[in-house]
Amino acid sequence: MMPDVSNQATELELLLPASARVWLAEARRQPLATAFPAAARKVGRARLGPGWSADQATRALLLVGAPASEVQDVYRYGDAAEKLAVLHALSVADIADGLQEQALPIIEDAIRTNDKRLLAAALGPYATQYLPQPAFRQAVLKCVFANVPLAVVDGLPKRVDQELIRMMSDFATERSAAGRDIPADLEAYLTSPP
Repeated sequence: MMPDVSNQATELELLLPASARVWLAEARRQPLATAFPAAARKVGRARLGPGWSADQATRALLLVGAPASEVQDVYRYGDAAEKLAVLHALSVADIADGLQEQALPIIEDAIRTNDKRLLAAALGPYATQYLPQPAFRQAVLKCVFANVPLAVVDGLPKRVDQELIRMMSDFATERSAAGRDIPADLEAYLTSPP
């Protein structure tokens, strides 16, 4: 279930510097496909607080209330920073609740990527709620293969099931047989039942 934060977007907007809020107000009157890519140039990339930069927060706020097709388009046609911003925005309840499962194609695309940042960002609260269990298992295993720390996967250990434990055990057995180390964060799931 998504975090129950009714004013999450408002709180995010308050993190923005005044000049960024002014630009955001103007950008909300533009087509999303125009405003979204311009955000970094207009508001910068300064760190605002835990997990957010000015451009990511601004882009997230531009997505509030946007139709799923437009959100998918800015992801599809965006560069890596824009894709990362869309994935990060899905952690904002005001955005995720409006999209429901319609953003799953974005999550699925990010999971297929070789970009560790996109993979990690895809496995946030939105994926915990909407990603079907077989796809979630595969995504977790891809994190293990790609050396993405399992600590970034929202929903673990709650969504761990016997099949995921089996998959992790098979991976660990293969690594051990090849004389390779088993990732430390994987070992915790091999020794404790779900």
